[in-house]
Amino acid sequence: MGALIDVILPVFIVIGAGYLAVWRKLFPDEGITFVMKFAQNFAIPCLLFTGVAKLDIGQNFNLPLLVSFYTGAITGFALGMLGGRFIFKRSWEDAIAFGFIGLFSNSLLLGVPITERAYGADALVSNFAIIAIHSPLCYAIGITAMEITQNKGGSLSKLPGKVLNAMFHNALIVGITLGAIVNLGSIPLPNVLWDAIGLMTKAGLPAALFGLGGILYRYRPEGDMRAILFMIFVSLIIHPTVTWTMGKWLGITQGEFRSAVLTASMAPGVNAFLFANMYQRAMRVAASTVLIATAVSILTVWGWLLIIP
Repeated sequence: MGALIDVILPVFIVIGAGYLAVWRKLFPDEGITFVMKFAQNFAIPCLLFTGVAKLDIGQNFNLPLLVSFYTGAITGFALGMLGGRFIFKRSWEDAIAFGFIGLFSNSLLLGVPITERAYGADALVSNFAIIAIHSPLCYAIGITAMEITQNKGGSLSKLPGKVLNAMFHNALIVGITLGAIVNLGSIPLPNVLWDAIGLMTKAGLPAALFGLGGILYRYRPEGDMRAILFMIFVSLIIHPTVTWTMGKWLGITQGEFRSAVLTASMAPGVNAFLFANMYQRAMRVAASTVLIATAVSILTVWGWLLIIP
């Protein structure tokens, strides 16, 4: 429990600093929008570029592991979307933002350090296999669903082009794609460029978390608590349960099983809010779910650690 608090508490401190800064007018509310744009369009894409460019893709690709984890993630997306639409009577666009919350667990900021603390650095190979396709796959699902929904009355033949256009106007996808090109093409980059990119990556997560704190003040959970609690349940219970079931059925190794279930049990990542912010949909639910689920995960992740073999 102490190790989990050591990992999660710094995240809350940065989020809380953003919340406090806007609440006490130490930082302008409109400035938070630009902090999020910096994080989403520049710093986090650099972080994703570096991770993919330096990843040993061939060694880390493991189909049964990925099927186990992403079956749980896609189940979370489906339940979030259907719940948003039919339980909470939100628009289809809002419902897809709900789905993205259930789809995108915090595999990097929480999943990696907690897995390392629980099982050691050698256990992270499976985590990196999941992370390698996490953002591209999740954004492909979310953007495709949103573009289909917003294409009402439009030409179906033009839809694939619209989806690709939306994806490659997303700086996160561009960062991942460029990283894959550098990786697969074995393209050498000068050290001075890597150093510059490294400076940007260090700013990415702190800026996103500080901005999220300011956004939480702007979108306080007023009237959305039932929806927030539903999405917390989908993220922290349903996703890892489905992953557990698939992992046992597919017979993945103990190390893979631990990484898959533990990563699936993480709270939604800040990208859940970045997606909602990108489309200006369900931002209050996304922001509050990220914060509250991260706090609740102190208990739920501890519970999963107790029962994972």
